[in-house]
Amino acid sequence: MKKVVFLFPGQGSQKIGMGRDFYENSQIAKELIENSSDRLKIDFKKLLFEENEDINKTEFTQPAILLVSSIAHKLFSQNLDIKPLYSLGHSLGEFSALVSVNALDVIDGVELVHNRGKFMTDAAKGVNGGMMVVMGLSDEDVEKICEDARKDGKKVWPANYNSDGQIVVAGIKDDLKSIENIFKEKGAKRALLLNMSVASHCPLLEDARKPLREYLEKFIKDSFISPVISNVSAKPYNSKKDAIELLDRQLVEPVLYKQSIKNIENETELFIEFGEGSVLKGLNRRITKVPTINVNNMKTLEEALKAVE
Repeated sequence: MKKVVFLFPGQGSQKIGMGRDFYENSQIAKELIENSSDRLKIDFKKLLFEENEDINKTEFTQPAILLVSSIAHKLFSQNLDIKPLYSLGHSLGEFSALVSVNALDVIDGVELVHNRGKFMTDAAKGVNGGMMVVMGLSDEDVEKICEDARKDGKKVWPANYNSDGQIVVAGIKDDLKSIENIFKEKGAKRALLLNMSVASHCPLLEDARKPLREYLEKFIKDSFISPVISNVSAKPYNSKKDAIELLDRQLVEPVLYKQSIKNIENETELFIEFGEGSVLKGLNRRITKVPTINVNNMKTLEEALKAVE
């Protein structure tokens, strides 16, 4: 059997209809969606499958993505008894990764990230924060431009190191707009403000840390079957103590996704992304030569089971 690493996407991968194929063909999927609805008093069937505005609100987006990713993983692992070398996710996806290694119960995870989304939204009120994707510049160039801007009193920070030549920057929207042309003058192919109202993975979310930590203490367990790679350190951890510290810091520190993949690519033969879309598969194409496959419906589930053998 191949040496595999499990991957889990974050916000931005959501869309209406995600998980429907699992729901229509799997009793486990039905039960997890119903149990999540009962726990949170949210109609997840409606949230996932019917047109609505809530799917793009962070307190609903986060549990929806974790739920669908966890269903995909659970169906895979029920068919194949396999322990990954590591499990990792992008931002929110790190919580799905914890579910996959038994350090977090699925339904507890749904509640945890629903509240994480609320804490992030509350911390963002009155801040007018946003995020901007910068394409075609080196990490060092983006870091220097942000550092110089902060010296001028602006609030902007690198937030997501996605791949070589793609970094997402977070901060005050007006401050981000004010350095858009600086990125372009330096040679950026694109500097585009994203449709987001929360500036994630930067100090503007400091107020969300304390309430989130209480939920991390409540729900995370000391029962890791495999290590999880931290977004904050790009290194593995396998204890509740480390999970709490690193996920607390993750709110205000950048996601080192590119660095995480590079740190483990020589150990693995296959990356498997669980959940809607193929965002991480796309990033991985620009980071590593190790193949990445997706599990986002029953057909890709069967293909992934065969690919691991």
